[in-house]
Amino acid sequence: MSTPATQGKPVRILVYRWAGEWGPFKVKIPCGECALTRDVITDTLQHELAGINVELEVHDWLSHWWKPLARGGWHAPIVMIDGKLVSQGQALNRGLLTQAVINAAAATTSLEGNHVFGKATCPHCARAKQYLDEAGIDYTYHDVVRDPRALYEMLARVKPLIGPRTQVTVPQIWLDGEYIGGADQLSECLHRSVEPNAERGRSSLSPAAG
Repeated sequence: MSTPATQGKPVRILVYRWAGEWGPFKVKIPCGECALTRDVITDTLQHELAGINVELEVHDWLSHWWKPLARGGWHAPIVMIDGKLVSQGQALNRGLLTQAVINAAAATTSLEGNHVFGKATCPHCARAKQYLDEAGIDYTYHDVVRDPRALYEMLARVKPLIGPRTQVTVPQIWLDGEYIGGADQLSECLHRSVEPNAERGRSSLSPAAG
């Protein structure tokens, strides 16, 4: 999948592992789930989150226990993203990591170019792509069912625009980095009207009346 937005302010991932020392206390037993968490983060950054600007820091929990405690983190492994507690006490879920990083990245970046977020079984998504194809507009299509990153990207960018309680449907469309909406809004943007065509079993296009 082509990455909609890759630059901007780095997303900061902080990991506090079961290690370190404080006064007379010292961690002597390594933490298997801390090692798993680090491996999950490393692999996810190379795949699902490839191209996103991320800074990763790993600290020994016992040597810095009071820092995550202020944000509710007390049980290593502790994972924080841009100061928000994401996971603690167990190996990190990579889906949770992907969503949290994309949410943070979307808050500081904007989409560039033309993008359609949709799914294969959606007739309105097919209609939107048809509009763009007939208008000769190049775009990047993101399947939100097959690609978790596409789903998280769409939700992170649409929810602040439509409100947290409004249901998100597909397609969701951006042109030149500007949010358009769905297929009907795209039709209006391209100055077209939709007319039913019973013989073809789908809608056909005609120029809008001037």
